[in-house]
Amino acid sequence: MAAPNREEVRDFLMTRRAKVRPDQVELPAGGIRRVPGLRRAEVAMLAGVSVEYYSRLERGNLAGASESVLDAIARALLLDEAERDHLYDLARAVNSSPATRQRRNARTTAVRPGLQLALDAITGGPALIRNGRMDILAANTLGRALHSVAYAQPRRPVNLARHCFLARDSAELFYADWDKAAATIVAILRAEAGRDPYDKDLQDLIGELSTVSDDFRAKWGAHDVRRHASGEKNFNHPVVGRLDLLFESADLTAEPGWKLLIYTAEPASPTADALALLASWAATHDQLTAQA
Repeated sequence: MAAPNREEVRDFLMTRRAKVRPDQVELPAGGIRRVPGLRRAEVAMLAGVSVEYYSRLERGNLAGASESVLDAIARALLLDEAERDHLYDLARAVNSSPATRQRRNARTTAVRPGLQLALDAITGGPALIRNGRMDILAANTLGRALHSVAYAQPRRPVNLARHCFLARDSAELFYADWDKAAATIVAILRAEAGRDPYDKDLQDLIGELSTVSDDFRAKWGAHDVRRHASGEKNFNHPVVGRLDLLFESADLTAEPGWKLLIYTAEPASPTADALALLASWAATHDQLTAQA
């Protein structure tokens, strides 16, 4: 396989540069600007590199770029932690050896029995394991019940990106804010594509979604990346109604790229009551215990 597509690097740096206003980095606006954001020369000055060198980087050539240069570019472009990590991932891909540039075959989605037992031991809230492609690899009973609309789709493993974009009517009812949820999903996929650019299954998924969904193509073209470590998610469940859930996620070190997500509700809240109702409903629906 040839070196990674330089367009990915180019577009990421260009879209980040376009987001930075001169006043954010204490530079004068400087007259009429033909494009939003900083000029290449301004980024180069802020990063302490030549305009020619930065222009080479923005053309997609990160080969040989040192950590100090990448850090300087990240500071100049005001990259957040997720964006900085993505820039490093892109550089690692460019600088990897030819042997690592082979597209890998499909990776296993089989979950060890011990992991499933650990999920099943979590009874107070939904819990699931997913990979960077947004496949749900395993879940506890409440996790399957929470995503029952996605599990209603026949394809396995259940994929939250496919549900969001290819079962749009269902997804718009399920997510309290579909656009926010869709943007988050795309940003996670974009970060995963930078972390593991040779994942054939991921590239196939991106190609499928790009072919079918105009919304996915538009969001993919924004080159946004995001970490998904903690926060709040809001759902409209078809059985129990509104769920405002807090979530925490953790990387599974034994399975690179896999994450454990646990959802909880504020005690004595309407969502806590709804989760109790969801648990009762799930216990009566044997089909929700099917494997992902």
